[in-house]
Amino acid sequence: MKKLIKRLISQERVNNFLHLPKTILANILYGFPTRRLIVIGVTGTDGKTTTTNMIYQILRGAGKKVSMVSSINAIMGGKEYDTGFHVSSPDPLTVQKFAKEAVSNKDQYLVLEVTSHALDQYRFWGINFEVGVITNITHDHLDYHKTSGNYHKTKLKLIKMSKFSVVNENLGKSGGKIITFGLCKGDFNQRDIKLKLKIIGDYNIENALAALAVACVLNIDKKIAQKVLESFSGVAGRMEEVKNKLGIKIIVDFASTPNALEQALKTLRTQARPGRMIAVFGSASERDIQKRPMMGKISAKLADVTIICDEDPRFENRNKIIEEIAEGAYKMGAKNGISLFKEADRQKAIKLAISLAKKGDTVGIFGKGHERSMNYHGVEKPWSDFTAVKEALNG
Repeated sequence: MKKLIKRLISQERVNNFLHLPKTILANILYGFPTRRLIVIGVTGTDGKTTTTNMIYQILRGAGKKVSMVSSINAIMGGKEYDTGFHVSSPDPLTVQKFAKEAVSNKDQYLVLEVTSHALDQYRFWGINFEVGVITNITHDHLDYHKTSGNYHKTKLKLIKMSKFSVVNENLGKSGGKIITFGLCKGDFNQRDIKLKLKIIGDYNIENALAALAVACVLNIDKKIAQKVLESFSGVAGRMEEVKNKLGIKIIVDFASTPNALEQALKTLRTQARPGRMIAVFGSASERDIQKRPMMGKISAKLADVTIICDEDPRFENRNKIIEEIAEGAYKMGAKNGISLFKEADRQKAIKLAISLAKKGDTVGIFGKGHERSMNYHGVEKPWSDFTAVKEALNG
């Protein structure tokens, strides 16, 4: 087995190296535009999109000309672009095209959300990052990276590509140009700074501390940065509430990793008492399958009711995915028809969750967030958790 994994990893490295010529060509084609910009890169298992948006808003609040590329959208010269289905880091040609547009707009800064896949595939070759941010590193993408060690090393590549680095204090500190952040420890910590955010969750405080650290590296006035962060209202599909007249709290969130789901449920759990917590989620196909039972276990532990449904099943048997998630829930004592429901149709699952909820309960719908499509057999079909919730409420 070890020999097989080593062979697969070796082949993967060869395949990834083949992406490099495309990236070099993209740089040449657009005239190495990032050399005329101060580039900030943000990576991490969770929190990339929120942190990217926070940094962008801080720079705007400080009167700087700035553009941004995140998994939700790209904002170039004030124009907003859709960055595509299920994509965090665009292909090299798109990255360089966006950077050229930022230069043409006479922007000074560019904030980029960076995935481990993109780092491994040289999509950001040629970019000298002024600041690289690592929000956290937890379980994810082992389908691609094979081992947690490889995943960890790939994320850390951003540090080598950056002049300054801002990292979660849990990752440690090695070097004078590495700045740490954390809730209790780190160069920027909540115990000392005491941020008062509009958005909920300790993980969002960590995201904000990372953004504040970046602002200080870039010599942005700390008071301005903190004011922007404390007025920040969040991003689409991240802990976004859908108001209703039923007296229940309905939250749509992108949480699609074990850590993200756990943090989201813990945050909502503190607000749900004495009401119940109802969780609706699935797990995408062609992704890390090891996380499926982990997420089932987490939900069964932290939620009163777990409803497992579709989340981009692609070419895989949807019921197989659901059963693999349920396996973890059963280990925590979940009972079918009582604390655990399996409804593949996501619309019906959301309707079921709302029908089970009583006044004072919280319904958390996880995994899709801002996304506007669902992949079935390779076809992207229109989908929105927000539309599904409204249809369920109207029904």
